[in-house]
Amino acid sequence: MSQLPFLPFSKPVIDEATIAAVGDVLRSGWITSGPKVQTFEAQLSEFFGGRPVRTFNSGTCTMEIALRIAGIGPGDEVITTPISWVATANVILEVGATPVFADIDPVTRNIDLDQLEAAITPRTKAIIPVYLAGLPVDMNRLYAIAKKHGLRIVEDAAQALGSSWNGQRIGATGDFVSFSFQANKNVTSSEGGCLVLNTPEEVRLAEKYRLQGVTRTGFDGLDVDVLGGKFNMTDVAAAIGLGQFAHIEAITAHRRELARHYFACFGDDFEAQYGAQLPPADFVNSNWHLFQLVLPERKPRAMFMEQMQALGVGIGYHYPPIHLLSLYRERGFKEGMFPVAERVGRLIVSLPMFTTMSKADVERSVAAVKSVLKS
Repeated sequence: MSQLPFLPFSKPVIDEATIAAVGDVLRSGWITSGPKVQTFEAQLSEFFGGRPVRTFNSGTCTMEIALRIAGIGPGDEVITTPISWVATANVILEVGATPVFADIDPVTRNIDLDQLEAAITPRTKAIIPVYLAGLPVDMNRLYAIAKKHGLRIVEDAAQALGSSWNGQRIGATGDFVSFSFQANKNVTSSEGGCLVLNTPEEVRLAEKYRLQGVTRTGFDGLDVDVLGGKFNMTDVAAAIGLGQFAHIEAITAHRRELARHYFACFGDDFEAQYGAQLPPADFVNSNWHLFQLVLPERKPRAMFMEQMQALGVGIGYHYPPIHLLSLYRERGFKEGMFPVAERVGRLIVSLPMFTTMSKADVERSVAAVKSVLKS
């Protein structure tokens, strides 16, 4: 059993070498964007097969900037999933476009590509698919749909660093690909994100949008020709990211082993016996950022979470349906529009999953789940 008195849902782990690297940055006198950011971007680019990468202070602004680079704005529609962190839809509003939701697949819990294609109108200009818990959608079909209808794709791969599709890393192919390095991600920089881009022109625009639209030339030349923001990553954050990123392969492999052990502990009859739904058993493509259950209707989520906490096991939930949040209800969304997402969003929970977890921790988590679902 775990030595932790309480098994948290997530726990970032920063090693001593990374702490020392942050100390070096603080002593260097250069703590904002500098050489560490450049090194981090270079390593990420190599990881994604040489594609250009720029880092930012969040995995939210990366999606907004991708939409701006793609020319998405007022009068345009962008299709996404109702089951994601609200940032995925908020960035559509930020650029003045209209969010359009498509219901989710009940098995993968990702956007249903049939529903997505049915939602396309003449105003649709882009798609933001989300790879929930690190599991990609069917990338071949996604890009076939986009090509057929002439749409840009901004992949919300916030949870998918280290995930793959058909043997290729997420981010190594495709259109815009956005990753998050927020504190509970497989690789963290405390806060931060990166955007994988396509062309030198897109890179230049990303750099402008990242820092007030500024272009510098020579010793004292400065111009602004687009409205940018303040989205740059610091060298402090990049130092943390570099320390974490050095272990990405081991982190991904360990999470896949933890997921395998979860399935082994739950057993083949778990769904039939307890009425809860396990995630797809994908140990090739998913990086297992999260291990999620959909609870039976008879077990209210709040009660389940309270009872798990009483047994010393932390629980998260990801996510409530975006379209039922007040900001989106005000835009005409309501119950019944996306029934699969509404059921999943009401009943989904995330079990403990973090880098330093042991198989004994998994066993503790599963024992608690079974105990609570029996009660």
